[in-house]
Amino acid sequence: MKALLIDDERLARNELRRLLAAFPEITIAGEAANTKQAREQIVALSPDLIFLDVQMPGETGLELLESLEPPVPHVIFTTAYDEFAVKAFDLNALDYLLKPVDPARLAAAIGKLRDKIAGATADPAAAKSAPRTALAAEDKVFVREGDRCWFVEVKSIRLLESEGNYTRVHFENAQPQLFRSLNAMEERLDPKYFFRANRRQIINLSWIEKIEPWFSGGLLVHLKGGAKVELSRRQAQDFREKMSL
Repeated sequence: MKALLIDDERLARNELRRLLAAFPEITIAGEAANTKQAREQIVALSPDLIFLDVQMPGETGLELLESLEPPVPHVIFTTAYDEFAVKAFDLNALDYLLKPVDPARLAAAIGKLRDKIAGATADPAAAKSAPRTALAAEDKVFVREGDRCWFVEVKSIRLLESEGNYTRVHFENAQPQLFRSLNAMEERLDPKYFFRANRRQIINLSWIEKIEPWFSGGLLVHLKGGAKVELSRRQAQDFREKMSL
């Protein structure tokens, strides 16, 4: 897979080149220090993947991406500025990595790329049913409700609540409703950090403030921020087994 590095900072390109050495399936075909060079390289090399900085002299990486004619390579943004994430995902960027690039986040981004390529080449029905990669606590996810958008760390999500075929997600002072079922959300969440408390709710274990006995052998979990979640007797037993030494 051919990759093109686009960044006006030579040291940043060198560091990314060093990190990408851990992924033998990726060949760095070229580099560009500005969008003019980038356009020339994209035409000459036809890369499968571009690592794209946002803030560069003259035209930004976002403006470059908006101007490209299809087919557009897969794009992973690498930048020191997190305020452009929403726009990046609106432009169908594969991922958005903050500098200095964390090796684990880079590995997760490459994993997304592998999944996307595998899904495009596999049988559509099989790809649809294939499990997606679990999200790590440090991963960030794009959340949108109407005209409002957030770029949220998974570990900041304290509670997810089922509302029919939709899910209410609680983080910071926001509670947007997403057009995905709680079961679908649970498939993406790492069970090391999230626990299915009951049929309607999933809790983030790191947000538990205290626990007290409840009716019929159940438990009442108090989350930081004030939410209270009931665990049935069966789920309470699972919880004790999971959390005990």
